[in-house]
Amino acid sequence: MTNPVQPAQDAALVFPAVAFNPVRLSVICAAATAVIAVVAALLGHPTFGLFFGIGMALGLLNALLVRRAVSLITAQDHPLKKKMAVNSATRLLAITAVGLAIAFYFRPMGLGVLFGLALFQVILVLSTSLPVMKKLREGATAEADAASVSNDG
Repeated sequence: MTNPVQPAQDAALVFPAVAFNPVRLSVICAAATAVIAVVAALLGHPTFGLFFGIGMALGLLNALLVRRAVSLITAQDHPLKKKMAVNSATRLLAITAVGLAIAFYFRPMGLGVLFGLALFQVILVLSTSLPVMKKLREGATAEADAASVSNDG
């Protein structure tokens, strides 16, 4: 009988393509942007909603570029972590610079870009981790059901 607990390095990989759904993420971001834009307009600051939407769009662009980089780098014969790290650092530096430049130039309403980027990250983490957690729970339930059937006989 094999040990059901695997070391982390032997665990099955869950690739971003499995959990990352750009269409669903775009819809969630559009809905969040619409709500924030309406609330900002009602409070007398409609440009904050616009900048918030720009921040969400920058976050979505970053997520799409991550997916592209992962697929390109992992398709190579010998993918290197260093390539991924350099790609990530360069991309994050560029997006941060754009976000900060907009926030500074259009202050104080331009800060909406930073809030949009921040909320996008929360939405991204939730929208990718919840489906993975659901799959893991389904797998654990299926294994428990299989074990109870085999132990009953």
